[in-house]
Amino acid sequence: MSESFQTITGSRREQYEGLIPQIAALIEGESNRVANMANVTAALKTQFNWLWVGFYLVEDNELVLGPFQGPIACTRIRYGKGVCGSSWEAGRTIIVDDVEKFPGHIACSSLSRSEIVVPVFHQGTIVGVLDVDSELLAHFTETDAQYLEEIVRLLFPG
Repeated sequence: MSESFQTITGSRREQYEGLIPQIAALIEGESNRVANMANVTAALKTQFNWLWVGFYLVEDNELVLGPFQGPIACTRIRYGKGVCGSSWEAGRTIIVDDVEKFPGHIACSSLSRSEIVVPVFHQGTIVGVLDVDSELLAHFTETDAQYLEEIVRLLFPG
């Protein structure tokens, strides 16, 4: 992680507003998306200490595990399956307050209680998803959706 990276205190909104410029600086000038995704997951994990933060990338009509921080994860997720596959299918961010109540939830970790999944668009096509899990129920809000979508756009502009 960059020596200039600093965790931010304050409200969730203030934390994101302090983090986003750091992420932009971290990935500026680096063209390798895998390296950038790896650093973004590390920055998000460091800032918020969520259970799991990572990317799944579309490959052969499946989501395949990409860069992540946290416990061992599911390697492949089919289209429309679980929260990640459902976000990919719907083309929108999905917030789940209690994963046990989500039909077809894929339990990669029994510690996960709530989840947010943000689709990653590149040139109008979904190329992956950003998946974040928390050990707390109802942990994610529209504030998280707004700023995580902005972070994804930094990684995949256009």
